[in-house]
Amino acid sequence: MLAPSKIVCVGRNYVAHAAELGNEVPEEPLIFLKPPSSLIENGRHIEIPVGVGRVDYEGEIGLVMGRRARDVGEAEALAYVESLVAANDVTARDLQRKDDQWSRAKGFDTFCPVGVPEPIAGVDLDGLEVVTRVNDEVRQRGRASDMAFGPAFLVSYISRIMTLEPGDLILTGTPEGIGPLADGDVVEVEITGFARVVNPVRNRPARA
Repeated sequence: MLAPSKIVCVGRNYVAHAAELGNEVPEEPLIFLKPPSSLIENGRHIEIPVGVGRVDYEGEIGLVMGRRARDVGEAEALAYVESLVAANDVTARDLQRKDDQWSRAKGFDTFCPVGVPEPIAGVDLDGLEVVTRVNDEVRQRGRASDMAFGPAFLVSYISRIMTLEPGDLILTGTPEGIGPLADGDVVEVEITGFARVVNPVRNRPARA
């Protein structure tokens, strides 16, 4: 299981996804953090908290840092990345719209499922495809080449703001097709041919 010091996420990094939420792609990457406590691994339940309204899947390509990176250039940035991981940036959508910042909407326990990291060596990142399925039905499909800001640029950009430590996780954004999850669903995020994560969904059990 990953144990990052931080999870750095990128919002509105696909033009079509930004548009489906009524937004434009920002001039610079829009970054936010998810807490490490939101992480779960393959097979564990995504839990829908009581009273939060709509909870959405967001399938993403994740990058796991292998070396400490601070102020790195774009040309060398990917040398600091060790592996790829399929990830799901689960989001309480109604809370995201309500709040001025996204920590609550993105930060609930179980809201960051991740699969097994796969080595990045020799991988053509621009050719990667992320696919999200809910109950075996394809809901999202997007390529890294469709990103407004590519993986190398993101690593460089983030490293100029905060030092990235080995094991830190970067979620690179989600393509269009987001939608709600419900009790009993099974959601799968796959980086085609490389990695995947599959999680059942349930309503969070009531407190004892």
